[in-house]
Amino acid sequence: MSSSCVEDLSFQDNAWYRIVHELLAEADIEINGSHPFDIRVNNPDFFKRVLQDGSLGLGESYMDGWWECERLDMFFQRVLRSGLENKLPHHLKDTLRFAAARLTNLQSRKRAWIVGKEHYDLGNDLFSLMLDPFMQYSCGYLPHADTLAQAQQNKLEMICQKLQLQPGMSLLDVGCGWGGLAHFAAQHYGVTISAEQQKLAQKRCEGQDVTILLQDYRDLDLQFDRIVSVGMFEHVGPKNYHTYFDVVARNLKPDVLFLLHTIGANETDMNVDPWINKYIFPNGCLHSVRHIAAASEPHFVMEDWHNFGADYDRTLMAWLERFIAAWPSLKGNYSERFYRMFTYYLQSCAGAFRARNIQLWQVLFSPQGAEGGLRVAR
Repeated sequence: MSSSCVEDLSFQDNAWYRIVHELLAEADIEINGSHPFDIRVNNPDFFKRVLQDGSLGLGESYMDGWWECERLDMFFQRVLRSGLENKLPHHLKDTLRFAAARLTNLQSRKRAWIVGKEHYDLGNDLFSLMLDPFMQYSCGYLPHADTLAQAQQNKLEMICQKLQLQPGMSLLDVGCGWGGLAHFAAQHYGVTISAEQQKLAQKRCEGQDVTILLQDYRDLDLQFDRIVSVGMFEHVGPKNYHTYFDVVARNLKPDVLFLLHTIGANETDMNVDPWINKYIFPNGCLHSVRHIAAASEPHFVMEDWHNFGADYDRTLMAWLERFIAAWPSLKGNYSERFYRMFTYYLQSCAGAFRARNIQLWQVLFSPQGAEGGLRVAR
């Protein structure tokens, strides 16, 4: 008898195993099966840990090497399409975290810097090898694109067209990252809260009419012809949604355009995944259509709402491929546990977008409604 069969028999005597086995069977996932989306369990305590700790236990046990899966992206696609995440018990810590998100401002001025320090400041060595030449850490636009670089360039071009940018206009890029959009548009003014992003953005835009500020968006008080925000609203938090749109409205000249590019949730809730919150984006929270509508309504007319979240699946898988290829040159600066954490993050998110569990939206606003309407680029 093979060792894998011995493991299977020992697991079957485990009550925790039987519960997990039945749950996974609803998604056609087997334990120690032969499909790329099946899982191979290395530690029998895995079952109890997942049932007790939910998403956090699943992710941490993978980081610890307690289980393997050839294609985590396919695993998560099946789990989410089957709704298994709703059948796991909520751990007490998760319940307390959700309560805290409702009662307190987890994205206060002081706490807003945490995600910049803990994720975006991981290192420009990592992101420069994983991302495209424009250093776009957000969804690419894949129609008519064969490469990651082309998809990101298409996204940048579409943003500029939607905003109807013209020479001489001033553009505020809220959360400008490594300056890729600033470099592409060549006429704007950016803010960011990651020190590492600021350094590279300043270098990239050297010699252009671009200013990169390291400050909180709430401190902005200038007037611009256009405003864009790409991949930043996810870090604003429900207690600050109205403040965010207040700030945008305050910094726009009359009769101009604002484009919001953001990941979004299908349901209006405190959409905080415990593992993502702890290891990837501290204090992040996914908002819904209702959240955006309620916060923007006092200031703006919604001119266009564009969902191309399915493209994020392929964007993430392209990042994964580049990260794995670059790992030999990166591993001297990072641990093997970090490698497992980062590949888990990229593939779990890819699976979530593929399952249409989360979305990517570009929303175009005008303060009073554009006269004659807008013909929006696609």
